[in-house]
Amino acid sequence: MKAAMKLGNHSGLFGWMAAGMAVAGALGGLAYATAARRNGRVPEAVNAHVRQRLLEAMHGEAFAYLKYSLFAAEARRSGHPKLAALFERTARTERYEHFAEEAKLAGLVGDNEANLKDAIEGEGYETKTMYPEFATEAETAGDTQVAERFREIGRDEAKHRDEFETALRELQKQRK
Repeated sequence: MKAAMKLGNHSGLFGWMAAGMAVAGALGGLAYATAARRNGRVPEAVNAHVRQRLLEAMHGEAFAYLKYSLFAAEARRSGHPKLAALFERTARTERYEHFAEEAKLAGLVGDNEANLKDAIEGEGYETKTMYPEFATEAETAGDTQVAERFREIGRDEAKHRDEFETALRELQKQRK
């Protein structure tokens, strides 16, 4: 999220990248679906196809929330407070109603240990697989600025993973 905020001041491609990368970080990429099922958080009553649709809907709602938040910042910066308020109000609905309701149905949140394990898996995927692959593809395509940003964000995600691992160890020590 920190890296996304750095990009948030840019318009066009970088604004969209910031929102997309923040969504990927927020949901831990596709690893979420597997981790949620393994951790027993996805209600068994939900059909597998419907479960996948919930995850897709959550990705859309999270992306809309972040995108509208960036749009609101731009509207406010350019002197359009009413437009900013509209984007902010809509963003809150996307996050605090739509996403939250879908997350509950999908069983997104478990106990603290399960949540930390899920976060570690998601951040690990971003660190070891997603961002290195994205950086290589961007470099190959000649988009060096994007490749550098992907590498920087990958390093940030490694720090997040490490912090979650430390928190998990501390949590487990407290129970002993």
